[in-house]
Amino acid sequence: MRVSQYAKTIVAGVVAGGTALTVALGDNVLTATEGITTALAILGAFGVYVIPNAPDKPFDR
Repeated sequence: MRVSQYAKTIVAGVVAGGTALTVALGDNVLTATEGITTALAILGAFGVYVIPNAPDKPFDR
């Protein structure tokens, strides 16, 4: 496994989770809703990895 291959995905997950946690911990309390929001932000960022890139040429119709 080459880490460089997954670097953008890892950074996107960390940034999304960090941003959500920063907002969630603004009042120094992490509620269940804020925890779920943080988890969904991380999963959403990692979900981008699963979706393939668009092909170089558009499909002919």
